[in-house]
Amino acid sequence: MSYPALSFLPDGPTMIAYSIACTILFITPGPDMSFFLAKTVQGGRKAGIAAMSGACVGNVVHSLAAAFGLSALIAASATAFSAVKIVGALYLLWMAYDAIRHGSALNLASAEAKPPSLSRTFMQGIAVNLTNPKIILFFLTFLPQFITAGDPNAQGKLFFLGVYFVVFAFPMAIGLILVAERFIGALKRNPGMMRVMDYTFAGVFGFFAVQVLRTQSR
Repeated sequence: MSYPALSFLPDGPTMIAYSIACTILFITPGPDMSFFLAKTVQGGRKAGIAAMSGACVGNVVHSLAAAFGLSALIAASATAFSAVKIVGALYLLWMAYDAIRHGSALNLASAEAKPPSLSRTFMQGIAVNLTNPKIILFFLTFLPQFITAGDPNAQGKLFFLGVYFVVFAFPMAIGLILVAERFIGALKRNPGMMRVMDYTFAGVFGFFAVQVLRTQSR
């Protein structure tokens, strides 16, 4: 029996693969993580959570933009959408190469003399997220890898996957903030841990890129 109201839900194998990818994405340091960890060190747990919450709001905005923009492209031309997926796969391969060559070092900003208010920190979190080109490219290139060209439910699935990433990563971010000082200390004591993250990051994105290129070539 089918349930039209739940047609936006991807199938089980897709969700398992996507959840694994979300986990790897989260533990790979980037601008959002650097920002909310820096705010945690600077202003405590509340500041870190405020910064992280702002980034989550930004991700929801990106999800909406990707859902409406990419679904419109699907409606206009399945071929054009397939081309976007191929470009996205090539971009993922480049990201994998870049992670191995340059790494993804955690960058913590120096603390200010007086921590800003929580509302200002929240707005800064939104701004950092919305203006980060890598996050924009993530939503435009990574999410489509889990959607089939011509899927009539593409818009709902794209939005669901984007919001799922936010909800899935939220408790992990909270946990990371709660142990931020210990986590940062461990990274400083063991730089090799960052290289493990870099290679894991590269492997996941390389895998998905190769998979979509194989699919599109059939």
